[in-house]
Amino acid sequence: MKRHLLLLVLLLPLWAQAQRIAFINPGKSDEAFWTTAGLAMQAAARSLGVQFEQRFAERDPERAVALAAEIAARPVAQRPDYVILVNEKTTLVRNAQQLQAAGIKSFAAFSGLLPQEREAYAPRRGLPLLLGSLEPNAEDAGYLTAKALIDAGRRQSLQGRDGRLHLLAIAGDRSTPVSIARNEGMRRAVAEARGVVLDQTLFGDWKRELAAQQMGQLLQRGTAPQLVWAGSDQMAFGAMSAAEGQGLEPGRQLLFSGINTSEEAMESVLNGRLSALAGGHFLCGAWALVMLHDHHRGHDFARSEGLELQRPMFMLFGRAQARAYLQRFDAQGIQALDFRPYSKAHNPQLQRYPFRLDGLLR
Repeated sequence: MKRHLLLLVLLLPLWAQAQRIAFINPGKSDEAFWTTAGLAMQAAARSLGVQFEQRFAERDPERAVALAAEIAARPVAQRPDYVILVNEKTTLVRNAQQLQAAGIKSFAAFSGLLPQEREAYAPRRGLPLLLGSLEPNAEDAGYLTAKALIDAGRRQSLQGRDGRLHLLAIAGDRSTPVSIARNEGMRRAVAEARGVVLDQTLFGDWKRELAAQQMGQLLQRGTAPQLVWAGSDQMAFGAMSAAEGQGLEPGRQLLFSGINTSEEAMESVLNGRLSALAGGHFLCGAWALVMLHDHHRGHDFARSEGLELQRPMFMLFGRAQARAYLQRFDAQGIQALDFRPYSKAHNPQLQRYPFRLDGLLR
């Protein structure tokens, strides 16, 4: 009887068997953005009937590589069907190669191949088992927050003695595609604006403590910009704490912007400490899981949408949007989300994936 059951399982079509997806999360297990991203992926897996596994690299690129090696070394029966990777600190190619050697398919979410990697390691060609990528349009985040920050500075007439607004940028890092694109968006907003000067760009490596240290050193030298653009909410809060330590009041004497959708960020929009905030990209991993769920069932995104997708996932949060977000997207709210309406396998009439936060926010 057991032999007959095993034969029946082996004869089932691939899509009818339980699908297994793993995610190598580059963030820390207590980091607001990456834990929220993981919760959204768990919700997508639950609603779509996918077995989901998440491993945290704790912001250590070598640990991310070691996690991929561990997955690749597992016995065949214990391996996932797909592994979702992030090109954090240029780990994507190494991890995809390790998984490919074990016959495991991979997919890049949040950040994909760098331009200099694309020719040699293109999905399904240079790396045949790297199926593709899905990235938020990170330039949107930099542009939207910088533009809103500049507008806020003008409304509050914070120009310096030279009649211009002076902006300090605290970027993430120099190599991650997401950081590069956010910086480009910020610079585009500054270039479009009249009477705005980008004084300096610092690199806070996404760390609250480092941003606080950098901002404190700058203020001690007597250099105080009117606007501080940050590539993430955590770096904004670090710089904010340093400014408060020098007696400056965020939202009045010095305006800050951030990117992400942490509860602290939303509360800071409501109380005026953050003058501009954009987010929504925490859902990118969940959207990627939807795509792989569909791929497993014969709906290949490459035929209808392309291999390397970049989608607008960011929205600006004013006070009304921040209130709505806090009401809808606490941990329990995220875990209750149903992602079946976004799946082409469940909705064959869908021509294009409707991957946007505002639909879920409603």
